[in-house]
Amino acid sequence: MAELIVALDVATAAEAEAVVLRLGDAVSFYKIGLELFSAEGPALVRAVTARGKRVFLDLKLHDIPRTVERAVLSGAELGVSLMTIHASGGRAMIRAAVAAARARGADAPRILAVTTLTSLDQSDLADLGVQRPLAEHVAALGALAVREAGADGIVCSPREVAAMRQALGPAALLVTPGVRPAGAAVGDQKRVATPAAAVRDGSTHLVVGRPILEAPDPCAAARAILAEIAAARP
Repeated sequence: MAELIVALDVATAAEAEAVVLRLGDAVSFYKIGLELFSAEGPALVRAVTARGKRVFLDLKLHDIPRTVERAVLSGAELGVSLMTIHASGGRAMIRAAVAAARARGADAPRILAVTTLTSLDQSDLADLGVQRPLAEHVAALGALAVREAGADGIVCSPREVAAMRQALGPAALLVTPGVRPAGAAVGDQKRVATPAAAVRDGSTHLVVGRPILEAPDPCAAARAILAEIAAARP
């Protein structure tokens, strides 16, 4: 069954811990991204895991292989469950990240490669000098990361999930931000889908932030998304 990950897209540890407390038993998995980690550091990760929650550390590492290897080792020491790197860092960098994670043994975090940010569309790729179609670009980077370099899965928009599930097979993790319940504001995401559509297409983890954090009743919003996930599973 697909899992819900709530994005702690807030600025401080106090705000993050308030979200975790408010959502209580409804949510067991949280994403800590670059803004919050830069502000609060490893202590915030430890505080969330100390409450029995799993953490998706979404720092999108992109550097020389040795630097990424050491960063993954540090993240693994924090007990996180998922970590992100950029697929565009190349084969050697991805392999270094995977090797560092697996050195942790049974408690190893799973390594996810970011193919193309969900805030980008075809015109943005053109600005970056990428001429191939966006879907082809995502597929190529996904295959490089998972099939050639050993990553556990990828981060991709809900619009690419079905194609990537077919391309990467049943074992790959497909983590999808840009998930919005029907009627929710799109915000700065350009490639979005509903939770039900993402699950039907093969997503294993759905990352949701503002539709829960900004809801009048965040706990009720989370439970509604969980119910939609459960109803949509094959």
